[in-house]
Amino acid sequence: MPARLTRLKLAAAIFLCLAAIGCAPKEEGQKAAFKSGLVFDIGGRGDKSFNDAAFRGVEMAKERYGVGFEYIEPGEGADREAALRQLSSQSDVQIIIGAGFIFTDDITAVAKEFPNKKYVCIDYSVDPTKPIPDNLAAITFREEEGSFLVGALAAMVSKTGTIGFVGGMDSPLIRKFQKGYENGAKYARPDIKVLVGYAGLTGEGFKNPAKGKELALSQYDKGADIIYHASGITGLGVFEAAREKMRYVIGVDMNQENEGRTPDGKTLTLTSMVKIVDEIVLNEIAAAKNGTFKGGHKSLGLAEKGVDYVYNDVNRSLIPDSVRARVEALREKIIKGEIKPM
Repeated sequence: MPARLTRLKLAAAIFLCLAAIGCAPKEEGQKAAFKSGLVFDIGGRGDKSFNDAAFRGVEMAKERYGVGFEYIEPGEGADREAALRQLSSQSDVQIIIGAGFIFTDDITAVAKEFPNKKYVCIDYSVDPTKPIPDNLAAITFREEEGSFLVGALAAMVSKTGTIGFVGGMDSPLIRKFQKGYENGAKYARPDIKVLVGYAGLTGEGFKNPAKGKELALSQYDKGADIIYHASGITGLGVFEAAREKMRYVIGVDMNQENEGRTPDGKTLTLTSMVKIVDEIVLNEIAAAKNGTFKGGHKSLGLAEKGVDYVYNDVNRSLIPDSVRARVEALREKIIKGEIKPM
């Protein structure tokens, strides 16, 4: 009887531990000797942006290479470290991805603790004074390059001479989106006015659609006819405001043309500044599986096709040929180093 009670107490303790980090890992794919693990950023799965792009990457690895995966929804503070450690302790999970700059310190610490596992951090906050473990791929994007292009595009398309920017958490990373956007807009049209607003000073700024809508409505009311958001799930509120005012919006991270759909099937999404997060996650998983994984800092911009903007059959009619040609010319200048977006 005492042994049975001990087992019950142990089971309860495990349950409470899993509850503390939000939930137990959710498994996708059959039992395998090699799996990947993903811990979501704030906002979690279903943000139709950054997190969904990372999730698509592990899905693609499953489809192409038969790599099963487990994922854990976001937590707060020490919960992220606990989630990373939980996945790391599983023998069949060989590579673990942290989706977001907020994971930087936690994933660095866990990577040192589990040297035989591979790790990927998307939007890693690089500190030149702190070495990156050999088993950690620290991925950064030159968001300012893609943002420069969509800023120039917005300035050239704007009819009011005023455009807007809505950021999530006021942070160095999101400031890169803002500054690239502003600089691109002013390069293309020096007299353009750019309105700027942030949803918050903490991670909560990435999951507040009501605040996103409030900021966007204010900017539209002040004359903006195009708003670029870099705000995670908060951006869904920006799309709501765009539909309410029938003004344009620029998406982020993924192609968000569907988020700007109107009831008649048209889109108010002028374009989206995309970060190829899904392909990066896929490639890092493949490298870990075939033994070619390399840790260290990897910076991706226009030249590496790590960032871009959407131009396709859906939004082609919204972007005049002359504007498209000028934006493409700016792309080449950035790649050649003739223009510095920041």
